[in-house]
Amino acid sequence: MKTKIAVFFGGNSVEHEVSIITALQAIENIDRKKYEVLPIYITKDSRMYTGEKIGNIANYNDIPKLLQESTQVTPVNLGEKVALLRVEKKLFERAIYDFIDIAFPIVHGTNVEDGTIEGFVKMLNIPYVGCDVLSSALGMDKYACKEILRANNIPVIDGKLYDIKQYKDDETALCKDIEKTLGFPVITKPVNLGSSVGISIAKDSKELKESLEEAFTYASKILVEKAIMNLKEVNCSVIGDHESAKASECESPIKMDQILSYRDKYLGNGTKGAKRSKTTGVKGSKNNFGGTMGSDNSNPALELPAKISTEQKKTIQELAVKTFQALGCNGVIRIDFIINQDDNKIYVNEVNTIPGSLSFHLWRETGMSYAEELNEIISLGLKRAREEKNLTFSFETNVLANFNGAKAQKLHK
Repeated sequence: MKTKIAVFFGGNSVEHEVSIITALQAIENIDRKKYEVLPIYITKDSRMYTGEKIGNIANYNDIPKLLQESTQVTPVNLGEKVALLRVEKKLFERAIYDFIDIAFPIVHGTNVEDGTIEGFVKMLNIPYVGCDVLSSALGMDKYACKEILRANNIPVIDGKLYDIKQYKDDETALCKDIEKTLGFPVITKPVNLGSSVGISIAKDSKELKESLEEAFTYASKILVEKAIMNLKEVNCSVIGDHESAKASECESPIKMDQILSYRDKYLGNGTKGAKRSKTTGVKGSKNNFGGTMGSDNSNPALELPAKISTEQKKTIQELAVKTFQALGCNGVIRIDFIINQDDNKIYVNEVNTIPGSLSFHLWRETGMSYAEELNEIISLGLKRAREEKNLTFSFETNVLANFNGAKAQKLHK
């Protein structure tokens, strides 16, 4: 009997549409000899839908119509199994739509990738693919992530955390503190978003005010860092778990401006005239952005392999594995690095616990097909579930027997 895998995607995130593309690409490449796939689309208001049409990218041009022709479901733990229950059951329909054996979250951004969906499926007591709650949360929180990496002697760029209360109470004082602590230029980032949303560089006080206003539009906390202007970005993926992990080939995005923007990454504008050293094709469908992510006309343009020295590549791959293990990651992630070309120092810039297109193209460069990559990370999720069965998470006590009423009593912990 095939293992039934539920692929969750979408969600209340600014990266909602990108998640749809990544997930449907993966669904097309999952080994159907081993797995039966149930696509589960999460709307922007967190409702879940499944059905025959949910797995077809063409239907996402009219989402209201797609939802009308699909079935709203909710996962429920029934003890030994996890079932998808119909939210609205019609006459003669079974209440249970189907059962699932393992969850595969393929989501991007806040409210989903940040540990939210991992916590949800863990509460259902179902095996799942990828990073756990803590490593997912750390990967999304740029400040917390860098503090963990700093504590593990992994190089990160100097920066400082600010919150919206400081900004609203005294914007001028906040700006002065940034200028005094970090100086110009600086880069401002919403602390918990991906895909370059809300990120900008400020070279003076006027630009800093504009950058802060932009960043605080998307998050209540922001990270401000010293900006490296003469930089080269390099990305490297890692597959593994706490016992063993390995690094992929390295790539370097060709950006059209100082920051590789959301538009550069997904909308295709701004890449005119750019050249890549190799394309990144994958079996997939045309997306809503007028291109195919991961295909010959994908954006951004890439150097693949990255044009870096053998020594730099070795250092980045070693740091990538060290970062993966320091954060307690599982499955496949991508780490984005910055090389300061003025002094050749290498820094970990960002961690993506569920990378776009699951970084399949980086693994293809090592000789691993997309289907093989998916098999490996699904196997890692099942392995973790087997290991956790041997751990004790609860035990029987007589604590409640000592409470005979609702009157408050002190608990000694």
